[in-house]
Amino acid sequence: MFGILRIAYKLLANDRAKFTALVMGITFAVFLMVQMTSMFAGVLSRSSATVYNVGASVWVMDPAVQTVANSIPMPDSVLDQVRSLPGVKFAVPIYSGGSLVKMADGTYQAVTIMGLDDTSLFGRPVMEAGRIEDIYGENGFIAVTDSEYTKIGSPKIGAEFQINDHRAKIVGLAKVSSNGLFGVPTLYTTYSRALQYLPNSRFTISYILVEPKSAADIPAIQAAVARAGYVALTRDAFVRQISDFYKYKTGIGTNLLMMTVISFIVGLSISGQTFYTFILENLEKFGALKAIGMTSRELVAMILFQAGFVSLTGYGLGTGLCATMIWIARARMPDYAAIITWGNLLLALGMVVVIAGISSWFAVRRVLRIEPFDIFRG
Repeated sequence: MFGILRIAYKLLANDRAKFTALVMGITFAVFLMVQMTSMFAGVLSRSSATVYNVGASVWVMDPAVQTVANSIPMPDSVLDQVRSLPGVKFAVPIYSGGSLVKMADGTYQAVTIMGLDDTSLFGRPVMEAGRIEDIYGENGFIAVTDSEYTKIGSPKIGAEFQINDHRAKIVGLAKVSSNGLFGVPTLYTTYSRALQYLPNSRFTISYILVEPKSAADIPAIQAAVARAGYVALTRDAFVRQISDFYKYKTGIGTNLLMMTVISFIVGLSISGQTFYTFILENLEKFGALKAIGMTSRELVAMILFQAGFVSLTGYGLGTGLCATMIWIARARMPDYAAIITWGNLLLALGMVVVIAGISSWFAVRRVLRIEPFDIFRG
């Protein structure tokens, strides 16, 4: 069998023009497929950045909430109800809202402000400079040093600015596990200060963060919250809800799906046509091999090897090219969102296998119909 595969490789590699066209067609298709799906995966990951960064096990919210960025305020009485439920270890409020920061040079910058529970500071970021306790200081805010940090002038500890005509002071710098989706810097402060600095409606609690006594208590907590007219979602369920919103209720998912399908069609058309042409041009050689005793099974193995070799080569080159492009883009643009996941790679691999299968199917049908007598007679 090794000798047969060696012959198949030589037949393929000797026609360098066809071999290059086959590899480049699949490389280009894989590059587009992985790039598009990586961008989508990055968008979905960053859309749930707040959920990952806060780290609460259960989130209580208004039933109309679709994404973490669009919270609907709840009354304080809901917090008291949740705290009184059996199975709740603790429950704290968190504020999430937006505002404009007036910089020292007079310009304004939109920011996201997270108000942490004054008592526990649950959901706080990891400190890089300063102490978390300094957030209790007068006008204290903590800046997140993510890719958007430069938009507020990369402030150091002690820097001052204004929020709604209130004086604000940077008392610490912190990092979070995931950057946000909308390219807006993030500031942390206490819950009470967030309410003081930002205009609010009659209700003020964005979300209630719940830590159950055990995972077994979560269904009972969810049922009790539902009876009160609200929704309690686990972290994973909330992430899925946010992902479903961007997949099915915005144009992002549809557009990227169309680009992925187009990439697949491009790869199939280029590679399929080129591979079929390659088989037609080598029919005499396949006929000669059949005449000297090679079985149909061995001919099929040769064609499948050729299709598989070209497809996997193009898959590796396309994936490597995409990874290189994403690495360069992140070096130039720190807030670039694309990420390559196992799901992206497996999806592209599956599509490459389909391309190879369809291409080889047409080729196998043509080769099996040839008769050595017709080849030598010609």
